[in-house]
Amino acid sequence: MTFGKDAELKELIRKIALLNAIRHDGKARTGPVIGKLLGEKPELRAKVKEISSLVSNVVQEVNSLSLNEQKRIVEEKWPETLVKEKIEEEKRLPPLPNVDKYAQVVTRFSPNPDCVLHLGSARAIILCYEYTRMYKGKFILRFEDTDPKLKRPVLEFYDRIREDLAWLECKPDEEYIQSDRIPIYYEYAEKLLKDGDAYVCTCPPKLFREKVLASKPCECRNLPPDERLVRWKRMLEGDYKEGEAVVRVKTDLNHPNPAVRDWPALRLIDAEKHPHPLVGSKYYVWPLYNFACGIDDHLMGVTHIIRGKEHLTNMVRQGFMYRYLGWQYPEAIHYGRLKITGASLSKSKIVQGVKEGIYKGWDDPRLATFAALRRRGIVPETIKKLMIDVGPKTSDVVLSWENLYAYNRKILDPEADRYFFVYNPIQLTVKNVSETFKAKLRLHPDYPEKGFREYTIIPKGDDNSVVLWISRNDIDALKVEKMIRLMGLFNIKIEKVKAYSAEASFISEPYEEARKTGAPLIHWIPIGADMPCQVIMPDATIAEGIAESLCKRLKPNDLIQFERFGFVRVDEINMKLTVYYAHR
Repeated sequence: MTFGKDAELKELIRKIALLNAIRHDGKARTGPVIGKLLGEKPELRAKVKEISSLVSNVVQEVNSLSLNEQKRIVEEKWPETLVKEKIEEEKRLPPLPNVDKYAQVVTRFSPNPDCVLHLGSARAIILCYEYTRMYKGKFILRFEDTDPKLKRPVLEFYDRIREDLAWLECKPDEEYIQSDRIPIYYEYAEKLLKDGDAYVCTCPPKLFREKVLASKPCECRNLPPDERLVRWKRMLEGDYKEGEAVVRVKTDLNHPNPAVRDWPALRLIDAEKHPHPLVGSKYYVWPLYNFACGIDDHLMGVTHIIRGKEHLTNMVRQGFMYRYLGWQYPEAIHYGRLKITGASLSKSKIVQGVKEGIYKGWDDPRLATFAALRRRGIVPETIKKLMIDVGPKTSDVVLSWENLYAYNRKILDPEADRYFFVYNPIQLTVKNVSETFKAKLRLHPDYPEKGFREYTIIPKGDDNSVVLWISRNDIDALKVEKMIRLMGLFNIKIEKVKAYSAEASFISEPYEEARKTGAPLIHWIPIGADMPCQVIMPDATIAEGIAESLCKRLKPNDLIQFERFGFVRVDEINMKLTVYYAHR
């Protein structure tokens, strides 16, 4: 077959390249196009070298067109593919309820800036963001920072959360900070107090609990309007001490859930002892979660609240306030709990661990923070795909690190260049090498167009020997008189194995000979064409070894695969290469 003249094949490649370009803002990528082509035409795998140049030419031609022109060609020639892709894309998440009731879908992600974000936040972020993109809506970031005492916000976390969202490619359309909105909460608190739908309670907490559990009103509940407002004014002016007064929203005292009965809306916090990082000691009266969140959801036009089912009680609480104010409650989607085995998702434990030096920082590889995942080489698309597949189902879900790695591996595998890293190196001397060899190692086994790493192996001395680094972990395979294949180089026979070195003799070059005998393949690095390398592992231990010298051309944040070792992210390149391990 002459590929350059095969019109049918070229047209198939053009179709695949155009669809790939449309999915990537008008720029097709050669590797994925070849991968898709081989998936549809597996018989071409034996001729991948021959078709690579044809694919490269077609991709170049497609990329010279504008995105609109690319879409026009596909719509004209293969309209069914666009319809299919659109249907598949819309099926990624189940539809939101009652969308037609609203002019625009609005969702929000509402973190407390008391820690960095971690995997436990991913589901809320991804679902809220992706639904607004599905419906061309609006995604709001709202910092819920109204507890300067128990869940005290920290200044640095505001920016870190913004950075995490940018990395996840979930940039908000609007941003709000609740501590900037305290006067708004005061306005609605006063309205509820005037209308008799809330009251200022000065009962000792123990006495109030006894009353509410008995479905009885406390003495403060039915005070006249003037007294309610006098107490409110005293709260604002600091006449009460912390814990002496709280604004409560009236509910049904016979409600089957005692947690719903007359829930607390605003409380006093000693502003001098517990200043807020943004507004200092300006306010003594701070709204609690249900009050501030409920008001903001309405005022910000949130149409769909997407959150965990642990908030079901909060919806019931807020429902009373919404009825008093004459508001319609948003659509609420409550998904099941998500547990990731082996991942600590406790913010307090993360903060404490960093503070005590147990963790080296927010990006310590032992953590499940976005900062740690980013440093290890977990890409945003992985987290997005995983959370979209989990979706908003109400049943509880248990995931493992392996689930995350499987998604990440699928994304990295076609993109990551390959290099050799020899962990725990020992010296291998190979004698009687017949000639100079030029090892031509592919940067990617499936995509020769990515290029090669080339090393010249020159035998020296009376015994025509070459000296290489190999891993001590391969020592078990190095049995005397056993054939070994040095990947991409030649076949050898082991003659002597010591604790820190091994000796072998050259046998032959063809890979077929090694394949027929079932010889193990091991990787290697020429001594003199190397650089020291350390790999930071997920448990924060360090794997010391040698990387091939061509790694010097890498850049920080490059994602590569050390063959037979795993995927890594390049962190630093100086005299030593430092990388973070992602997974196998």
